[in-house]
Amino acid sequence: MNEKLQKILARAGHGSRRELEALIKAGRVSVGGMVAKLGERLEDDSAIVRIDGHVVSVKASEEVVCRVLAYYKPEGELCTRHDPEGRRTVFDRLPKIRGSRWISVGRLDANTSGLLLFTTDGELANRLMHPSRQVEREYLVRVFGEVNEQKVKNLVRGVELEDGMARFEDVVYAGGEGMNHTFYVAINEGRNREVRRLWESQETTVSRLKRVRYGDIYLDKKLPRGGWMELTLKDVNYLRELVELRPERETMLDESKDATSRKRERSRSQKIRRAVKRHEERVSTPKGRSNNPSRRKPKAADATNPRSKPKSGAGAPGSRNKQNSGGTPSTRNKKQR
Repeated sequence: MNEKLQKILARAGHGSRRELEALIKAGRVSVGGMVAKLGERLEDDSAIVRIDGHVVSVKASEEVVCRVLAYYKPEGELCTRHDPEGRRTVFDRLPKIRGSRWISVGRLDANTSGLLLFTTDGELANRLMHPSRQVEREYLVRVFGEVNEQKVKNLVRGVELEDGMARFEDVVYAGGEGMNHTFYVAINEGRNREVRRLWESQETTVSRLKRVRYGDIYLDKKLPRGGWMELTLKDVNYLRELVELRPERETMLDESKDATSRKRERSRSQKIRRAVKRHEERVSTPKGRSNNPSRRKPKAADATNPRSKPKSGAGAPGSRNKQNSGGTPSTRNKKQR
């Protein structure tokens, strides 16, 4: 064993290389009792490695199954494991697992919603995020301001941002009214706030941003905000093949049953929605108060007050006639798997 420490730890499932590099820089990783340095190589696999004072294994277990979750991130959640201010994070709702941890494949801004992938394989996460892999992401974006043909051409040809050239692979108009316009845009990298900064370079402001696709993995239309679903072995191996990793042979899903069964799909959707509702009740209900309407006595005025009626939820902006099997429009007319 003679490899960089962050690579070994990523392969052992302790995070992505980017996350582990940040931990090493912060002095939170030690080898043999000494604080590790970025770029340090580990030559002895018997050395005691600690992260935040806890001993961790550096051996990659072949028995650990590569799992991938598709999560519908709501606006307002942070892409971090722990927030010192106690704000919601994307890890709060994920299922607990033993012997491993969920690693996010990239990040989304707090004000951005949509598809966020998680995996137990640090190497898979690192390769999917790496700019050299050119994995395409698609977003539904609503912008405020004047948008003409020349501005769209600029965005596709490329514009100079403060951290280098950037461009959209494709821009498709999806509707609008007045100064508000909705587009589907595709991009091959995930720099910080890149989609927003590209539109700002054309004197427009992004008012809503939602990721709908990562590679050929689409945001399932049945998935509620804050809900997650585990990808099938076929989809997991699609991602692994995309970044030149050996195929996974096992899955934690029960694929012996009919995956297209309406009854099963309905039951799964109901379970996800109930789990999301329970989580929201836990974080929003003050201690000492019940969130169960049956335990509350309604006010007399509520029966006649039109404001007491529940408000209907708002749908996603923009729509197109073309649909794919995942329920989300694509900007490209390419063959789906």
